Amino acid sequence: MDIIIETPKGSRQKYTYEKESKLFRLKKVLAPGLVFPYDFGFIPGTKGEDGDPLDILVISEYHGFPGCIMDVRIAGCLQATQTAGKHTYRNDRYIGILEQSSVFENIATLSDLPDTLIDSIKLFFSTYLQAEGKLVQWETDLNARQAVEKLTS
Repeated sequence: MDIIIETPKGSRQKYTYEKESKLFRLKKVLAPGLVFPYDFGFIPGTKGEDGDPLDILVISEYHGFPGCIMDVRIAGCLQATQTAGKHTYRNDRYIGILEQSSVFENIATLSDLPDTLIDSIKLFFSTYLQAEGKLVQWETDLNARQAVEKLTS
């Protein structure tokens, strides 16, 4: 499936796509020492409870750029609820594997990735959201089949 990168791997700057202008805007700068561990973007044609397209983190040895279209296979979904003030909503993070990756070419589902990698991804999101006064509650992870079914339902 095609996804669109908003924020590249290694970036401290968080970008967001503005549908109205069809351009990318610098949304925020992460705390010193905190960078996106992999390319982060969205799945076009979807909509989450927060009103934005569904989020996806693309595991790969390569770097994209804002606006880059990448062909990925869905490896799973890190299900989560997020709380900002008194408002709680679902804000899952899908995990994709870049089709052109050779390092991760044998990854088909989340269980093929080391638990420490999944834990560090969750820690990254928890830390950067906490710095914004938001809390995230991680729920049961979905494997590739379950994540694709959730996307298509």
